Amino acid sequence: MPTRPRPFLSAEWRYLVMLNYEIDPARIANLVPPGTEPDQFAGKTYVSLVGFRFLSARVRGMWIPFHSDFDEVNLRFYVRRVTGEGAGGGTGGARGGATGRTSGGESRRGVVFVREIVPRSAVATVARLFFHENYISLPMAHRIMEPVSEHGRIQAEYRWRHGGNWNTLRLECSGRPMMPAEGSFEQFITEHYWGYATQPDGGCLEYQVEHDPWRVWTAASASFEGEMAALYGPQLASYLNRPPDSAFLAEGSTVAVYPGSRITGP
Repeated sequence: MPTRPRPFLSAEWRYLVMLNYEIDPARIANLVPPGTEPDQFAGKTYVSLVGFRFLSARVRGMWIPFHSDFDEVNLRFYVRRVTGEGAGGGTGGARGGATGRTSGGESRRGVVFVREIVPRSAVATVARLFFHENYISLPMAHRIMEPVSEHGRIQAEYRWRHGGNWNTLRLECSGRPMMPAEGSFEQFITEHYWGYATQPDGGCLEYQVEHDPWRVWTAASASFEGEMAALYGPQLASYLNRPPDSAFLAEGSTVAVYPGSRITGP
């Protein structure tokens, strides 16, 4: 049996604010990496604006001073890659998850990042160098108000400055976090365990992201305040400059990101 590689990155992802927007799949068609196809929930395509705390980060097991704890905000959408005999099967389905079986093949559900924002230029440089992900470095801040009781209120806020203006991603909820129901939208959004990134030469890098399933809180209120078009372009901004179709807070967990490998097709 082959030896599993050591993670390229290990960390904790905590307090993940997830604002989800239904979008016309034609708007992201040119961003879908080769060898993958859009993944849908109940026949609908979604993008998610996600902010979270990146904690205790280590690269190849090494702790890097002043670069282990920071914020990240990303815009992402969802794809799948069908391998083996099931290649060429249709998209859709309600069930989330990392891997499934499709007509004798394997279906890997993954994430594509439109843009990722971090406050550390070295972090952005490493991500661009090793994964060719679209990272940029901007001034950022966060505010997390943890509950004082079991059923107390939770607030999470992530901010970043771009073009001289501050943008704010904010969510409020209360009560206990719950595991997403089997086949639920929350499970679909949180349980994509692969990453896909188009490479400069037109190929695609596939990498695995490993973590336990996350408990979630349903949002009582959620909002974004700021300018979307400058970062994501006017077409995507037209969908993001409105209230989200759904929003929730994921508790998070430890994560491991493994080295990637190139794919050329199904």
